[in-house]
Amino acid sequence: MSIHSRGLDFLRDVDVRLSVELGRTQMKLKDVLALGPESLVMLDRMTDELLDVLVNGKPIAKGEVVSHNGRFGLRIVEMLGVEETAAPDDALGLPGESDS
Repeated sequence: MSIHSRGLDFLRDVDVRLSVELGRTQMKLKDVLALGPESLVMLDRMTDELLDVLVNGKPIAKGEVVSHNGRFGLRIVEMLGVEETAAPDDALGLPGESDS
């Protein structure tokens, strides 16, 4: 059985974890232990920067926060690592799929 005969459609139902990273910081343990209500933790990202969208920990896109019906949402602004001239199989990075 070849991967070409079935295509990759069977992967469409695989669950993945999508997360959005607001920012990061490093703190000493004593400072973490001192956190409490109304503590302020400064992150490494500016308020006007796009947020990282990750699938299973790997960055795939950048987006911006939106509000929809009282809930947070994310509008995708940019996809990462997508080359417009790449063939569909090349974009997946599958071994043995190149023409060479």
